[in-house]
Amino acid sequence: MIQRTVLVVLFDGVQSLDATGPMEVFAGASRAPGVSYTLRTASLDGGPVRATSGLRLMPDSSLAEAPVPHTLLVPGGHGTRGSHPELTAWLRVHAPEAERLVSVCTGALLLAEAGLLDGHRVTTHWNYCAQLAHDFPAVEVDPDPIFVRDGRLATSAGVTAGIDLALALVEEDHGRDLALTVARHLVVFLRRPGNQAQFSAQLSAQTAQREPLREVQHWITQHPDADLAVDALAARARLSPRHFARAFRAETGTTPGRYVDRVRLEHARRLLEDTCDPVGRIARASGYVTPEAMRRAFVKALATAPAEYRRRFRTPASAGPAAD
Repeated sequence: MIQRTVLVVLFDGVQSLDATGPMEVFAGASRAPGVSYTLRTASLDGGPVRATSGLRLMPDSSLAEAPVPHTLLVPGGHGTRGSHPELTAWLRVHAPEAERLVSVCTGALLLAEAGLLDGHRVTTHWNYCAQLAHDFPAVEVDPDPIFVRDGRLATSAGVTAGIDLALALVEEDHGRDLALTVARHLVVFLRRPGNQAQFSAQLSAQTAQREPLREVQHWITQHPDADLAVDALAARARLSPRHFARAFRAETGTTPGRYVDRVRLEHARRLLEDTCDPVGRIARASGYVTPEAMRRAFVKALATAPAEYRRRFRTPASAGPAAD
C-alpha cells in the first residue's frame, strides 16, 4: 500500500471549506482497500486558528514539527491578504520538498508571495485573478478554469473548486472509478474537469434587468435545441434584432451567440456524463447541426472530443453501451 501524507497549512482567516473540502475527499478515498492518505494540519506555532466563519480549528502540530508531505495544500481565505513573512518564508524553504504543491482559492497569493508560482500557469478565485497578475507579473494567471495543473503544481479557483481538484488528484493516484465513487459519496453533482470555466453560462452572464430578456435567457437554457438565432430570440423578446442584440449584451455582459454556445455546451456535457445516449442524439438535443459541430465546440472549449469526455466523466450509474 502506498501511503501519501497530505499536509494542510492553517492560519487565522482561513476559509474552512478550502481546507476541509479536499480533506474530506482524501479521507473518503482512504476508505477504499489499498488506499491510504495520512491527513495532517499545521499552523505556524501549532496553536489554534480562527477561520473566516468564526470556526476554531486546532492543528495537529506546528509547521516546524510537521513531516515532509507528499502533497502540501495551502488553502485561501481573508487571512491570505497582506504580507505574511513568516509563513511565506516557511513555504519558500519547505514547499519544494513536497512532491505536489496545491493551492485552493487565494492560497495562490501565499504561494506567489513565496516566489513559488513564478513562470507557472495558475488560477485562483475569479475575484483575485487580476490582483494576482498585477502583483506578481512573473506568474501566468488564467482566470477561467476551475483548476490548473502545471507539473507538480496545482492551483484551483474558489472554495468548492478545491473539491474538484482533490478528486482529480485522487484519480491521478488511484484511478477514475475511485474518484467517481468519492464524488458520489459526497453528493457532488458533477465531477468537473479542470478546464471547465469557473462559472456556468447562467452564472457567468448577468441576469437581464428587463423581463423580456430574462425570459429569453430562461428559454435558451430550457430549449437548447430550438432555433436560437438572434432573429428568433429577438422576435421572442418582441424587439428588433439590432435592439435585442445590443440590449442583451448591455444587460448580461455577453452576446446572445456566446451565451447560446455556452448553454449548448453545458447541456451536451450533462448528457454525456449522465446518459448512455449516442453522441449524434446528444448533438441534436443540444442544438448542434451535426455531431462534427459538437466535436468542434468541445475541442475548442475543453480541448477534448465528446467521446473522450464521456469516457473520462460519465457517472457510474450511466455507464453502459453507447453508440459513440
